[in-house]
Amino acid sequence: MKAKDEFGPEYVLEVFDAKTGMQGVLVIDNTARGAGKGGIRMVPDVTTEEVMGLARAMTWKNALADIPFGGAKAGIRFDPKSPQKEAAMRAFAHKVKQFIPSLYIAGPDMNTTEKEMAEFSDEVGTPMAATGKPASLGGLPHELGSTGYGVALCIRTAVEFQGMMLDGMTVAIEGFGNVGTFAMKFLTGWGAKVVAVSDSKGVIYDINGLDYNALMETKAAKKTVTAHGAGKVLPPAELFGLPVDILIPGARPNVITDANVDGVKAKIVAEAANIPMAYEVEKKLMKRGVLVLPDFLANAGGVISSYCETMGWDEKKMFEVVTEKITSNTKLVMERAKDGDTRAAALAIAKERVMDAMRERGWKN
Repeated sequence: MKAKDEFGPEYVLEVFDAKTGMQGVLVIDNTARGAGKGGIRMVPDVTTEEVMGLARAMTWKNALADIPFGGAKAGIRFDPKSPQKEAAMRAFAHKVKQFIPSLYIAGPDMNTTEKEMAEFSDEVGTPMAATGKPASLGGLPHELGSTGYGVALCIRTAVEFQGMMLDGMTVAIEGFGNVGTFAMKFLTGWGAKVVAVSDSKGVIYDINGLDYNALMETKAAKKTVTAHGAGKVLPPAELFGLPVDILIPGARPNVITDANVDGVKAKIVAEAANIPMAYEVEKKLMKRGVLVLPDFLANAGGVISSYCETMGWDEKKMFEVVTEKITSNTKLVMERAKDGDTRAAALAIAKERVMDAMRERGWKN
């Protein structure tokens, strides 16, 4: 298990429910800036150490997003396909309810959706227990596209900061789920040309550009972008080496590695997925002059939307807040990253904000 340091964790709570066999862990890493905010994932092999790492990542992500949340994360070791999924979620909620919402606010994550957030909130007894709830319960579901919009906006802001224009730049997107689809929608709306998109079946590549509406129709009808008529189909791994201006790894972790990093031709890599490459791999790209927009900067639109939900704001206000936060934080990171190391700059900003909050609370000298 990872050791405690000056930032946290404040609480590591491991729970068990005999009736369902559910084993769960809640890690509240740091609450100096507010209640710990982070999703609940449900997978059969989640570990306490994994949740601790994710909770720390949320501390930095929420601080960099400049929203009044600390960092936390929860994991439920349970089969998400089990008919007892709801019972397991409710059992977990019951075990951790004493921390909610004063020290922890939940959200959707791997294998949990707005349905589970409604169950979790109902069991705890307050709608403030979770974000990402159904709209009927006052939620701002991630299906509104806040994360994908934030990724696209981060890219546009960074491009314009460098004195360039997004119009005409070519883009390749890994993953065509909630994040990838909205990233494509906004980027193409702002004049970029998406030439490649992938899903688990492969890559559709058309140097002339892909039409967003047509691709969405293909996905709905055929369940895979590879069934799209225009363009050619490539193996999934080939996406990362395509000759594009902007590469968006937006699905799985560790897809850019020592084995394929030298083949990356993009000048900008925007990390829509969490941890699509290790920091050492990022540094190899940075040394070549590639602009890396780190995950906890680029994909913060979702957690900013979560903050808006806790404030009771509507969709219009949410997009205004995401716009303001993503734009200002991207500019700040670009200004601070004089040596090109955007992750180090972003992390330094986040740490400063957490330390300032800890001093204000008298937690640090």
